[in-house]
Amino acid sequence: MPTETFEFQVEARQLLQLMIHSVYSNKDVFLRELVSNASDALDKLRLAALRDEAPDADVSDLHIELEIDKDARTLTVRDNGVGMSYDEVGRLIGTIANSGTAEFLRELREAQDGGGAEGLIGQFGVGFYSGFMVADEVTLLTRRAGEPKGTRWSSRGEGTYTLEAVDDAPQGTSVVLHLKPADPENQLHDYASEWTVREIVKRYSDFITWPIRLVGGSGDDGEAAEPETLNSMKALWARSREEVSEEEYHELYKHIGHDWREPLETIQLRAEGTFEYQALLFVPSHAPHDLFRRDSGHGLQLYVKRVFIMDDCEALLPPYLRFVKGVVDAQDLSLNVSREILQQDRHIRMMQRRLTKKVLSSVKDMMADDTGRYATFWREFGAVLKEGLVTDPDNREALLAVTSFATTHGDGGTATLRQYVERMPEGQDAVWYITGESRESVGDSPHMEAFRERGIEVLLLTDPVDEVWVDAVSEYEGRPLRSIAKGEVDLGAREDDRGNEEREKQAEEYAGLLGWMRERLAEDVKEVRLSTRLTVSPACLVADANDLTPALESMYRAMGQEVPATRRILELNADHALVKGLNKAYGEREDRSDLTDTAELLYALAVLAEGGRPKDPARLVRLMADRLERTL
Repeated sequence: MPTETFEFQVEARQLLQLMIHSVYSNKDVFLRELVSNASDALDKLRLAALRDEAPDADVSDLHIELEIDKDARTLTVRDNGVGMSYDEVGRLIGTIANSGTAEFLRELREAQDGGGAEGLIGQFGVGFYSGFMVADEVTLLTRRAGEPKGTRWSSRGEGTYTLEAVDDAPQGTSVVLHLKPADPENQLHDYASEWTVREIVKRYSDFITWPIRLVGGSGDDGEAAEPETLNSMKALWARSREEVSEEEYHELYKHIGHDWREPLETIQLRAEGTFEYQALLFVPSHAPHDLFRRDSGHGLQLYVKRVFIMDDCEALLPPYLRFVKGVVDAQDLSLNVSREILQQDRHIRMMQRRLTKKVLSSVKDMMADDTGRYATFWREFGAVLKEGLVTDPDNREALLAVTSFATTHGDGGTATLRQYVERMPEGQDAVWYITGESRESVGDSPHMEAFRERGIEVLLLTDPVDEVWVDAVSEYEGRPLRSIAKGEVDLGAREDDRGNEEREKQAEEYAGLLGWMRERLAEDVKEVRLSTRLTVSPACLVADANDLTPALESMYRAMGQEVPATRRILELNADHALVKGLNKAYGEREDRSDLTDTAELLYALAVLAEGGRPKDPARLVRLMADRLERTL
């Protein structure tokens, strides 16, 4: 058959320009696409041979070859796979060179806008034409396995392409790229360089099933070297755990996690059925320095049929598991034409749910089987895991099961909510906690005094996220979670407690002072009352049950959100000598102006006791200096 010349349609020319200049943000991926096409061709031939559909095909040494000619500046990607017939070349590569191109172009634009375009990844012509990003001319030579004649296709990516039948084509397909000059400023690398080709294959195609051989390379002496296999072909996630050593897993983790330490946990998952994928995940032994930075890259590596698609694929795990490293290899995904923007489809959501449950289940097993490793995990990643209590209500129960907290019980260890509930004495109906900046500051808080005296366990929550999740999680197994620094506290009666009659008498005795102090401190507090939680300190500040804590107010302001300042409640310890003296002075004096300074000092002491900052530090210093001077 003579050589036939065809013109690109107007839409096809537009599409080709879009492919070259817009779709791919990284020109290196052209080689990934061509190697992926070659791998698919080898897969198809192997399947055909197993079904006896290609009796004359040679399947003795299926492989991919890369050949570089530095002088001619060509790069050839060759496979001995299933190949294509003359009609298939016109149909498959003609995906973007036929009258239906306008429809395809519309689909491509929708895919770029994140709209879908299901199945575009499987159309040969799309990835094939990415070669024009780096080549002035592309020539394809192919012969379908078992057929006598081959086909040559050629184009400069401008107005026309040619097709001709040939007699001497080997089985499979070869794509010859006549490379453009290197242009580093436009991210156009020298693809006639062995080093560049090796690096691209290692990054994108290292786990391809078939050997990728570099032929025609040069040795150290400048002579032609023997063919060299560039890819490892070791997709550890596709092999059973018994076939892989711990050392191999650790080496893979160090490679993808950029970490010199061994992982804390290795998690393997294989999903079969209508949607198949494998995952190999690693929990690091140390938190990265940028764990809480918004712009830090995180996520899993995504492969499709062992072809590298994306680094840091955030869609596969929720943000609170961003410390997990690993690989997910799917057999079929909805991707856009460039394989760079993952579509948010049901497959992705399904994988995220399954992977999330698998990670949380592994952490739960670690907690039960190896408390030492769990302690390391919680120390490094507990603060970020607790973010899920706010953002992932579907997995909240699973998260609470693997969450532990510092506690006042015992010698300063940690406890789960389950352990706390099991230790609750009869009559206690709430899980008590306190939030603050550090274990030391909350441990010495005045709010702790009555709980410490009665031996009631309190959870010590000192991570910033604790201020948020305790509002999202209102109860655990029917028992409310309550802050010891909010609302009124009723710890029940004890033998040495005052009766209700004596309490009423005390409240009546202090009613005048409490009302007077409320008037004097009206800018700062909304109520002054006697306390049931203080045993040593003279005063403390508490919030209403639904008020924001000062720390949460500060967090909102740091994020640029304006929140009104919350006036809190000042509680006084009626058994403290200072409060008794103040009440006595209030009752004996007609002129109480001198007592205003004492009331301000009492309020300032309560602010300082919880680690706060007085509204007017200079005035506080003057008042303290004046009081000290009077004692001399």
